[in-house]
Amino acid sequence: MSEYCIDRGGVRLFARVDGVNHRIAPTVVFAHALGTDHRLWDAIIPLLSDHLRLIRYDMRGHGQSDVPPPPYSMGALISDAEALLDHFDAKNAVFVGLSLGGMVAQGLAVKRLDLVRALVLSNTAAKIATQAIWQQRIEAVQTGGVEAIAAATLQRWFGRKTRTTPAAALWQARLLATPPAGYIGCASAIAGTDFITPTSGLRLPALGIAGSEDGSTPADMVRETIDLIPGSRFKLIRGAGHLACIDAPDVYAETLTAFLQDIGHI
Repeated sequence: MSEYCIDRGGVRLFARVDGVNHRIAPTVVFAHALGTDHRLWDAIIPLLSDHLRLIRYDMRGHGQSDVPPPPYSMGALISDAEALLDHFDAKNAVFVGLSLGGMVAQGLAVKRLDLVRALVLSNTAAKIATQAIWQQRIEAVQTGGVEAIAAATLQRWFGRKTRTTPAAALWQARLLATPPAGYIGCASAIAGTDFITPTSGLRLPALGIAGSEDGSTPADMVRETIDLIPGSRFKLIRGAGHLACIDAPDVYAETLTAFLQDIGHI
C-alpha cells in the first residue's frame, strides 16, 4: 500500500494504491459516493486479484483531500479524476464508480476514452434525483450541518439487514465527519448533471451493479442507465442498499472479478 498527495490546480487530492504499484499492471480505479471516502472500498480490495494495480482516492471535499469553497461543478470532479489517472500514467484503466463516483466515471469516459477501458457503474445513474431535492439537502446542511441529513441518508444507504450493524454505525460516523462544504460542493455537482445523452454515445465494456434495497438509485434506475451503453451487462445484488460494496462485499467482489476476467483485464 502506498499513499499519495496529488496537486490538481491548487487542490490536493489524497490517493492510495494497493496491489501491484507499477504503471504496466492492469489498473482498476475506484471513485466513492457522496459523504464517504476511499475507505468505502476497504472490504473489496483484499478480495481482488493481487495482480492488479488498485487506485482509490478521496474526491475534493472528502476524506484527506482539500475542501475548496463550494459549489463544485461536475466538470471539476471529472478533471480531478483525469488528473489522478494522468498522475499514475494509467492507460486503459477499468473505472469503478459508486453513486457520485459513477457519474464521474461516465463523464470521464466521455471526455477521455483513452484513459478508460471499461466502466463499472455501481448504484448510480445518468441523472440522480432532481435539482429541487438536492437544493433541499444543501439548505438542510447549510442550516444544520451534515447531521441534518444523516438519518435519511443512512436509510437509503443500507439494506435492512445492515442498518443496525457496526458497519452502518461506522459509516454514520464517517458521514458525520464529512465537511459540510464538501457535501454541499459535491451535491451541487450532482444537482446540475444529466448524462443521459453523453452516456448513450459511449461504446465500451460496461457493468451496472444495483442493490435491491437501494433507496437512492433503485435498481430500475441503474438498469436504465447501463442500458444506454450497447452490450453492457447488469447485476442485481439482493438485499443490498445504496452502498452495495458494504452490504455484500463478497458478492460485489465476485461480480467485479468476473467482469474483469470476461474483458481480459485479469
